[in-house]
Amino acid sequence: MRPTPDSLHNAAAARLRAQIFAGALAPGSFLDEAALCERLAISRTPLREALKVLVAEGLLRHEPRRGCFVAEVSERDLDEIFPVMALLEGRAAHEATRRVGGADVAALEALHQRLQLCAEQGRIPDYYEANYAIHEAFITLADNRWLAQVIGDLRKILRLARLQQLHAPGRLQQSLAEHMAVFAALKARDCNAAEQAMREHLLRQRAALRDIARQQPSRLTP
Repeated sequence: MRPTPDSLHNAAAARLRAQIFAGALAPGSFLDEAALCERLAISRTPLREALKVLVAEGLLRHEPRRGCFVAEVSERDLDEIFPVMALLEGRAAHEATRRVGGADVAALEALHQRLQLCAEQGRIPDYYEANYAIHEAFITLADNRWLAQVIGDLRKILRLARLQQLHAPGRLQQSLAEHMAVFAALKARDCNAAEQAMREHLLRQRAALRDIARQQPSRLTP
């Protein structure tokens, strides 16, 4: 079966999104359409549709007569987004704790064990993936599609910068402790404590990124 135009542009968007998140396409870099068409083995039309998707998600910016560039996350962006994310993910933790069942706790236990192992071994990319899976699990358990939609949109933007915070001295172990605090509250079925712990976790991520920006200001735009 020949791929449809929709499947072509969705597949291209997915590949470019993954490259952006992995850092293979660096913030601020120009996307050469001709080179991308060759690399992705697609024509200009599905590529341009894919670029429109990523522009709409905030991962690319389009400049008239110049083309598309990978979005750069500014300090102001982070200052504005993280408090909102803290509120949203805090609420997700609250709702997840209210709904959680025994099988859910067991699944989360396994994810937190994986998270701990990655932290002990200093495997930051793997830690990040386990961390992402845990946040996703809380959002799924919350079972609130509007909350999930808004969080999902903002998380795509934060993913451009969030991995950096795990490189701050001591941050990996701090992040693990914060996650364990959220999990302990969930196991105790304490909705308010889970919400507060998740909020603090997000705000401490922002603080870690701010510390990195002070030490290496070139890593984020001013």
